[in-house]
Amino acid sequence: MSKKRIGVLTSGGDCPGLNAVIRGVLKASSQLGYDCIGFLKGYEGLYDPVRYITLTHKNTSGILNQGGTILGSTNKGRFAATVGVDDRVEIDPELLEGVKGTLEQLNIAGLVCIGGDGSLAVAQQFHEYGIPVVGVPKTIDNDLSATAFTFGFDSAVECAASALDRLHTTAASHERIMVIELMGRHAGWIALHAGIAGGGDVILLPEIPWTYENVCHKILDRESHGKRFSLVVVAEGAELPQGGLVGQEQNGAQARLGGIGQIVASEIERRLHREVRVSVLGHLQRGGAPTMFDRVLATQYGAHAVRLIEQHKLGEMVCYNPPEIESVPIIKAVNKLRTVERNGSAVQAARALGISFGDCAADASPFAWREEVCEITTSEITTSEEVELDAEFTLDMAEAATEEALLDV
Repeated sequence: MSKKRIGVLTSGGDCPGLNAVIRGVLKASSQLGYDCIGFLKGYEGLYDPVRYITLTHKNTSGILNQGGTILGSTNKGRFAATVGVDDRVEIDPELLEGVKGTLEQLNIAGLVCIGGDGSLAVAQQFHEYGIPVVGVPKTIDNDLSATAFTFGFDSAVECAASALDRLHTTAASHERIMVIELMGRHAGWIALHAGIAGGGDVILLPEIPWTYENVCHKILDRESHGKRFSLVVVAEGAELPQGGLVGQEQNGAQARLGGIGQIVASEIERRLHREVRVSVLGHLQRGGAPTMFDRVLATQYGAHAVRLIEQHKLGEMVCYNPPEIESVPIIKAVNKLRTVERNGSAVQAARALGISFGDCAADASPFAWREEVCEITTSEITTSEEVELDAEFTLDMAEAATEEALLDV
């Protein structure tokens, strides 16, 4: 019998850290006496036609800090397993049988599937069919359940926060309102973390309903304190106040989100009669070298994926439960998206810093905030003039409270 092999593939959207996982799989495989092969173009390389390369220390040298994936990837094709947030598509049994035959012919002891929710949904169907797989969580969106972090997320946040740093200086110089649209699909993790790290003033998330009135209230409240510029961070999956997502429907695939940044900017401009600029980072968040955190996390994921195969823990996904790398059944990772908690510690900290999520008036108490007492209907503000008057009233109340406190001393 030929030497046992471990296979690896990268599926779905690309992100920084994929090559670090591939390198980790190769090195750990070699240490344990396995050969290692990489299938090309994601799941498509597994069958008709089968396409793969033998991974060696030579052809993986220098890829640790390299963005993208040397194996190629795709989020389309015959193995697309989801068309929406919860909609699973059954893979053709003929394809599953073909994949199973490929792995048996190549003497694959286990296949490392690196991907996000859609790609791991495919891996789960493989497992149910008896194909030996383990999963590695990859997505810049950080929306996979059962793991604290997916690799690629930290790199995307770094890119977005750096962009906010640059927008901050030009916004301040020209006294402009800047709107930046970030990726994340139906989860607001990138917008939340980048908004905090980059000094955002308003953060609009899919998880927290918001209104234009409250966004304008925050901007005018800043102006009443002498700050005539604002940074508004918008997650691409944030719903509009009247309901609905902004994007393009795609036949047989998940909707392509994007465009909400321009809508928000136009409405702010219309209401406040102020100049507003829009920046959409798009795929810049997916490209480039991984951060140090993502390099370490991705390398650990690759090594521990091989451990799962060695220990015959098939059908499981490696996960990060700080400070340890553990594993859970793949089904637990793809069963539900992990989204931002409306009253989580990061959101509470952001509120304490004065960041608005568009759901409460700017003068709402940050730590006393609770979902039941801070409803989206904060006031009947409908015009920019009324918003400005409300901001002035808030300032007057604060000054009165300060004077009263001084008298009591």
